[in-house]
Amino acid sequence: MLALRLTFRAHPLVLLRRLLVATAAAGTGFLVLTALAHAAAHPTAAGASPGRLLWCAAPLAATAQLAVSVARTDPAARLQRGMTAAGLGPFRLTLLAAASTALTCALGVLLALIAFLTLRGDLGTTARITARTAAPRAVDAGLLGAGHPLPLIGALMLLSLVPLTVAAATAYSLRPRAEAGAVDTEPAPITKAPPGLPWGVALTAAGLALESYTTPAGGTPGGLLPLPGHLIGSPPGILAGWALAAFGLVLAGPGLVYLSGQLLCAGRPGALRLLSGRVLQEESHRLGRPLGVLCAVASGIYAAVTVYQAAPSRPLGPFTAIGAAIIFACVSISALSASLESRAARARTTAALRRLGASASTLHRATALRAVAVLLVLGPLTWTVAEMATLPLVH
Repeated sequence: MLALRLTFRAHPLVLLRRLLVATAAAGTGFLVLTALAHAAAHPTAAGASPGRLLWCAAPLAATAQLAVSVARTDPAARLQRGMTAAGLGPFRLTLLAAASTALTCALGVLLALIAFLTLRGDLGTTARITARTAAPRAVDAGLLGAGHPLPLIGALMLLSLVPLTVAAATAYSLRPRAEAGAVDTEPAPITKAPPGLPWGVALTAAGLALESYTTPAGGTPGGLLPLPGHLIGSPPGILAGWALAAFGLVLAGPGLVYLSGQLLCAGRPGALRLLSGRVLQEESHRLGRPLGVLCAVASGIYAAVTVYQAAPSRPLGPFTAIGAAIIFACVSISALSASLESRAARARTTAALRRLGASASTLHRATALRAVAVLLVLGPLTWTVAEMATLPLVH
């Protein structure tokens, strides 16, 4: 009950973030329902249905990342004065944040279920359609498996995976770590480079090498990308190579952000470059992973567009486009949320600089300089990985 009251009595900006989480959960739930409907309408297609369900794992992971980033910036997840006396310690605050996130996602998947049944015509309000909407209804019938019974228990069980997975990810991310009994939402600044950069580069190189090695000599394989309807025919080595390269970018993210800060501080930096570089170095642990995930997703989308342009006879399905849009939107909002969290963590430092005489324009130029430095480091790397991933597939 407390989670419900905190959900609907929060700040409008917090409600907007939770609305984005609910929208992502609704989109993921809709994709899960389409995969289940396809399996019910095509019981003999034993290979395509698991591929469609496996494709839903990527939007589910992106939704969980978005929910975790929103929960970390939620004021209700922080230990405030008087909460311990009221019985809300760090452990209960973590459970409360997980329950609030699960409630938000449950609302989203419920709306997805209603919309899905409405489009299929399973609800009484759409059973009587006019001749004007008969053609769109015929299209929906082929895509949503209309006319075939949908197992309601199975649908509810699959939909429950969305709030449960997101709640588990939130609880794990916000779990109490400090001995003093506070939720560790603001890690201490670091002074040395994150250790994941060499491993990330090695995994990315290994993934690209594995993809090149397993690509057929004749060029593009019959099943190319991990997309609905094409996953089962794809060589496992190509899928494993893509996964390794993406995981390598994520693992190398903090180190790349730290490297951006080092480049700004190279030589004889002025006050502006020194301030920007030190901030990037100290915030690399907070910004690195979301930016690494964003680079991995951007690389995958670029590679997918390049491959489909080389093979125009294989059009992009609507549900594949929906899943890609959910993933890209979630990782983009997560990266933006991480930058806002970093800005909030530096509030005291910013106030101290203002008291020392730093102007607002100087701080804005430092922010722009940090963004340009990160873009110059991550942008070419993302493009290079995408080009190298598609090179053995389109030639």
